[in-house]
Amino acid sequence: MNCDNIFQQIPEALQDEIFTTLVDGKNIRIERIVSYGHHSEEDQWYDQNRDEWVIILRGHAKLMIDDGRLSVLEMAEGDYQLLPAHLRHRVLSSSTIEPTVWLAVHFNLAKK
Repeated sequence: MNCDNIFQQIPEALQDEIFTTLVDGKNIRIERIVSYGHHSEEDQWYDQNRDEWVIILRGHAKLMIDDGRLSVLEMAEGDYQLLPAHLRHRVLSSSTIEPTVWLAVHFNLAKK
């Protein structure tokens, strides 16, 4: 059995972001996202039905968070964030020097 590598098959130039599903199950989806200077359109917001835990493995990015007030979250390598279901957010920018590699885990967090 061979293992895969999260940093394999990353092109040097990207026209569009790459979303690769690594695990897809009933209660969880794990995906690798590769951005290279990509950002959300000004009127595009993510408003997802599942919670999302995201970490930047390489590169950096800025997210706009709408939790009743707009705030900017700057993320660099190793930074992670839990984005609860229906928390509106968008990507303001991602690295233009190197690809930004994200690992995103989508799931339904059991509330206590």
